[in-house]
Amino acid sequence: MKTMSEAKPKRIKRQYDEAFRRQAVALVESSGRPLKEIAAELGVTHWNLRDWTKKHGRNQPVAAATPEEMQRELARLRRENQSLEARCEVLKKALGILAEPNSNASRE
Repeated sequence: MKTMSEAKPKRIKRQYDEAFRRQAVALVESSGRPLKEIAAELGVTHWNLRDWTKKHGRNQPVAAATPEEMQRELARLRRENQSLEARCEVLKKALGILAEPNSNASRE
């Protein structure tokens, strides 16, 4: 049993330079591997790596689409919507047919 005088040794707070942090973030973004795996490989905590990714990671805004691209996307979505509506109608009809009692079936 430990007494009050036998305290845990303090953890040494490690300092990482900016270049190391940016390289670690680049590795996270390019590798696609889990954060914990990369953190263990680099000898840092996953919490540090997570914070560095938030601070130094890519924050690229999505490029605005041109009006022509938006029109093409709208046309594609309308075609897809029509196709899905047609499928839905077919399924409704099939369900209606299957739900009707069969008059040819013998009842006992």
